[in-house]
Amino acid sequence: MTKDTQHDIPTTIQEGSTINVGLNEQSIAFQVGNNGIVRSGSVIYANVTAGDYFQTGHNVMIRSDTEIGDHVVVGTNTVIEGTVKIGNFVKIEANCFIPTHVTIGTRVFIGPNVVMTNDMYPLKLRDEYIPKGPTLEDGVTIGGNVTICPGVTIGKGSFIAAGAVVTKDVPPMSLAMGNPARTKPLPDHLRENNMALSWRKYLKA
Repeated sequence: MTKDTQHDIPTTIQEGSTINVGLNEQSIAFQVGNNGIVRSGSVIYANVTAGDYFQTGHNVMIRSDTEIGDHVVVGTNTVIEGTVKIGNFVKIEANCFIPTHVTIGTRVFIGPNVVMTNDMYPLKLRDEYIPKGPTLEDGVTIGGNVTICPGVTIGKGSFIAAGAVVTKDVPPMSLAMGNPARTKPLPDHLRENNMALSWRKYLKA
């Protein structure tokens, strides 16, 4: 990854944002790199870190113990519940829900209204298992209105079609579609690396 430091400016925190919710002597203030923007209405807790070129839409909420890499966009009204790791070059569209214990790799796209879950039996069997969210490996694409069930791993380079309900692991380089989602090998035309126009000056194809 190429890093351009010649034109670094501090990240803009727009008026109307709420930063460092829950900050106390045992916590760490929100840390963010350069060249980003946190838009009005967003709420970001203490113990959150984000890299360079971090952007939020309006009314985003990000809870504590979230680690976010460089070149990450979090869309309007998206909720990240904390204890989440997000890699570099990730686009999360509007109205997404990301619960605790989720890992998201690099070069990942998450479409609008995606819901991830981490609890197999809500309010049941509390002593028998630990909630675990999905893992999205590098290069994954998630279409709009997808639901991903607890503990599911979406393998590297896979593509989840809009509206799918993913109940079990998806192998790398697969296309998953339907409810429940069924998988098949990824078509050749979808095998290129994820690349936003704004990433081209920093990444090789």
